[in-house]
Amino acid sequence: MPAVPLSASPEAVRKQAAGLAESLPPLLVGALRVAATVEQGVHGRRRMGAGDAFWQFRQYQSGDPASRIDWRQSARTDRLYLREREWEAAESVWLWRDGSPSMNWRSGPALPLKAERGDLLLLALAALLLRAGERVALLGSGTPPSASRGALERMALVLGRTGPASLPAEAPLPRHARLLLIGDFLQPLAAVEASLRPYAERGVVGHLLMIADPAEESLPFPGRVRFEGLEGEGELLLSRVETVQEAYAERYRAHREALAALARALGWTFAASRTDRPPEPALLALYRQIAEYEA
Repeated sequence: MPAVPLSASPEAVRKQAAGLAESLPPLLVGALRVAATVEQGVHGRRRMGAGDAFWQFRQYQSGDPASRIDWRQSARTDRLYLREREWEAAESVWLWRDGSPSMNWRSGPALPLKAERGDLLLLALAALLLRAGERVALLGSGTPPSASRGALERMALVLGRTGPASLPAEAPLPRHARLLLIGDFLQPLAAVEASLRPYAERGVVGHLLMIADPAEESLPFPGRVRFEGLEGEGELLLSRVETVQEAYAERYRAHREALAALARALGWTFAASRTDRPPEPALLALYRQIAEYEA
């Protein structure tokens, strides 16, 4: 559902609010159901709870406030150290979902839209992280990370107003934050790299989840077909789709492999999930990847 412009009438705002209220319960119910199923296969995470007790000493880094230096520990060596508390060990997890028109597509009525599958996985992952005591936030929402019970409902409401961006805009995330990006990532590889590299260079640990409709992998359309671009690409008429299916499938595989290679080069992880398959395996794998990169 597109966002209501700031100049919209009160009636338009009320209509969109009503639409969001109608779509929110099933979205959350579905996400919580998936999270509950996956939670049975998730082992406990090694992390301390929130509080003011001592967690660890960390070497001083440029930009750290001098007031936080632990002079007693620092006096034992020739380096400066900071004393960190338990709450500082709960690193934030930032979540983002592609809001471009290409996500609002499916090849058959029995399949979910790519955007719907992305929202489901994002909210289900957020539910699992919140249950583990993590702080989560939507990238670009302007809302700081939270571990509160109402965070999931707020995230679902913001997802209903997701803008049309196909790649995340640069945002000043803290060092060692974790970032999950969900989208179809059909943009040119150079554009994807330009969007991701600034985060990686700041030490952000990232995870890419590529959402795909099964038809996007094989182009299984027979005969004469007119294709219409969803993002201003224009139209393409093919008299016999069969003649290009093999070349198309190879190009799609090459693009996916290049995305995986880019993620590895940045020190990130990459996974793919198809909309014709259950969401639980993808969610479990994603949660475990984030847990493994927590240390």
